Amino acid sequence: MTPDEYCSQKAAASGSSFYYSFRFLPTDRRRAITALYAFCREVDDIADDVSDVNVARAKLGWWRTEVASLFAGHPSHPVTKALVPATREFGVDSHRLGEIIDGMEMDLSKKRYRDWPELRLYCHRVAGVVGQLSAGIFGYSNPQTLEYAEHLGLAFQMTNIIRDVGEDARRDRIYLPQDELAKFEVPVEHLMAAKHSPAFEALMSFQTNRAQSLYNIAFACLPVEDRKAQRAGLIMSAIYRTLLDEIAADGFKVLNQRTSLTPIRKLWLAWKTWVAG
Repeated sequence: MTPDEYCSQKAAASGSSFYYSFRFLPTDRRRAITALYAFCREVDDIADDVSDVNVARAKLGWWRTEVASLFAGHPSHPVTKALVPATREFGVDSHRLGEIIDGMEMDLSKKRYRDWPELRLYCHRVAGVVGQLSAGIFGYSNPQTLEYAEHLGLAFQMTNIIRDVGEDARRDRIYLPQDELAKFEVPVEHLMAAKHSPAFEALMSFQTNRAQSLYNIAFACLPVEDRKAQRAGLIMSAIYRTLLDEIAADGFKVLNQRTSLTPIRKLWLAWKTWVAG
């Protein structure tokens, strides 16, 4: 199996909406974004699936060493081997890859977030940085596009947090800011017990408004001259905003179920967005 084949299998196996946005890209850019996504999956799986914190830290430490090896010219893992062209052609850099690992390490040490600024840092590391790297792979001419990509990444991560509130609570991870839980009078214990209430709906409506605001800021930052090149990100936003609308329309029943879009619907949204340009 070649490094590119390994990354493709990693991306396809995840079932993520990201996969649908890759399909319309030119071959070289599709390979690069698939390799970046596979890297994110590798380190995220460590944070999510390795129960021993010390083992997880050691594995993430190995990936830090592997990133250094990538930029020293001798990568050993299929993912870092597949990333080599992206470092040369699309500006994938060691600092941002390191920030992604920093975000995964936060998951090992933090299960609660005091306020939005603290959560925003986490979202920046695990998603905003990925947005910036993705924008470089898609191509841009105006540096303001990186601001668009950062806010779009934050919006995606907030959408994930809203969708996964119940699933995360069952793993003793609460990403909703503690001060906002207090403001809306939703105790952590209610999340852990999957207790749906009008107060919970108000809290989730507040979080949804934040996510929608981040999408709006992102689109306002996207320069007209880079819109066509950034269509893959716009495909993602079409899929994720539709998901967010579905969650809200269903009354935020996220404590004991996971809302998702069908593959056919995702493909339709992807095609429609790509054609619209």
